[in-house]
Order: sequence, then C-alpha cells, then structure tokens
Amino acid sequence: MPTRLITRIGLLIVAAVIAALAYHGGLDEVGKRYTQQGLQRALVTFALARGLNAVISVAQSTEVAFEPAGVGVTFGPGEILDPVNDLVERFSWVMLVSGTSLGVQRALIEISSWRGFSLLLGVTLAAALVCVWLAPTRLRVLAPWLLKLALVLTVLRFTVPLIAIGNEAIYAAFLAPRYDLSRAELEQATERIGAINEEQTRAASEAEQTSLLDQAKQWYQSASRQFDVSGRIEQYEAAVAQTSEHVIDLIVVFVLQTVLFPLLFLWLAIKLVKRLLTALLFVDWGAAGPVVGRG
Repeated sequence: MPTRLITRIGLLIVAAVIAALAYHGGLDEVGKRYTQQGLQRALVTFALARGLNAVISVAQSTEVAFEPAGVGVTFGPGEILDPVNDLVERFSWVMLVSGTSLGVQRALIEISSWRGFSLLLGVTLAAALVCVWLAPTRLRVLAPWLLKLALVLTVLRFTVPLIAIGNEAIYAAFLAPRYDLSRAELEQATERIGAINEEQTRAASEAEQTSLLDQAKQWYQSASRQFDVSGRIEQYEAAVAQTSEHVIDLIVVFVLQTVLFPLLFLWLAIKLVKRLLTALLFVDWGAAGPVVGRG
C-alpha cells in the first residue's frame, strides 16, 4: 500500500476518533468528576486549616485564665503556638488558591465541552479531510492550514480534561496516602487543642462562680493540678508536636496537584503541538497526495 494512502487513511482514523471523543463527552465527564473531587478535598482541607487556626487563636488568648484571684502565675501559650499559627494561616491561603485553581479548571472543562466548540472542531476536521481526499490540486494547499487549525482546536478541546485525569491518576498513585495521613493528624491536633481550651475555660468559669473562701481553698488544694504551667506547656507542645510537618506535607500535595503538575502537562502539550505543527510544514499535499518533504 502506498505511503501516501496510508497517511490519508491514518488521518481519517485520527479525525474520526477525535470527533467521536469530542461529541461523546466521556473525557469531559471524567475530568469534571476528578476536578470536583479535588475541589472537595481542597475545601475540606481549607475548612480544617481555618478550624485549626481558630482553636490556636483561642489558646493564644487564654493568658488571663491562668491568673487565679489575681495572684499566682501568668501563662501565655503564644510563644509556643505563634509559629504554628503563622504557618497555618499561610496554609489556609494556599488552600484557597488551590481551590480556586481547581474551580477554574472545572470551568474551563465546561467551556471546552460546549457543543458549539465541538461542532467547530468537527467542521474543521471534515474540511481538512475533504481537501486531502477529494479537493482539486489547487485547493489542497489549504490542507496544512486546516490541519493546523484542527490540531489547535483539538488541544484546546481536550487539554484541560486530560490534565484533570492525569492529575488525579498521579494523586491516587503517589499523593493520596500522604494527604490522608496529614489530614488525620491535623484533625487530631485540632481536637487536642480544642480539648485543652475547653478545660481551661471550664476551670476559669468554676473559679469565677465560687466565693472568695472557696477560691482560696481551691487555690491551695488544687493549684498544682489546675494551674501547673509546665504541665500546660507540655500539653500544648504535645498537641502541636508534628503539626508543622503535616501542614507542609499538605502544602506539597496541593501545590503539586493544582500548580506544578498542570503547568507540566500544559508545557508538554505545547511542546507536542509545536512538533506536530512543524511536521505539517514539510508535508506536500500535491495531486498525488501527501508526500513528506525534507526539512
């Protein structure tokens, strides 16, 4: 079978596959589903970050609760929690950006899956095939330009869904265990700090409701238990022991999934398009059919 006929048949098959995928919408649905899953993870993690930030802020504001009857010691956990709280605040911004990125990807999938866009792609492919197979010689000069336009439209049509699918595949293979572990650890840290805060609030409330004599008795009988500064410090240190590490892990997961990997896939798509466009420059669509020229 002549090479030029094989080339024509190959173009016909590729065009048919592209048109079928464009009109079927299966890739779009998968891409939307994966993007929605990523967006839900980002929103859940953002809410977790804000919750952790809230309980840490409450803990930082409990200094006065450790001054029973105006006497004794002053305990402010701010020095312990400030670095973690600063990191968590920045982490919440990262999650907001990640959620926005995933939302933009979903919107782009919806735009690229518009029926009018698929129709334009189909018409361009059909026109290119007509020029290759049936057009007179003088019209075959349009074939490379139509094929280039079809290539660009194909990339615009499928790039974002394919990025979403590739992203989710990499997440499931490499990032999901890290995400699950770090999220669970942050949830536990939030619960631990919240429990400490509740204990301090309850102790302060009980102290306010008792008489001065009762407060004096309570101070002398249970000061070591309720207002043990070193013990409170150890509690907060234990609660946030590995919080920073897990926050960093989650930042890595979402930066990779919502920034670096999409940019990498987009760069690869652009490189591929450039190569294909360059290859089309050396195809001579003469009367005898396509002949690959020399570059």
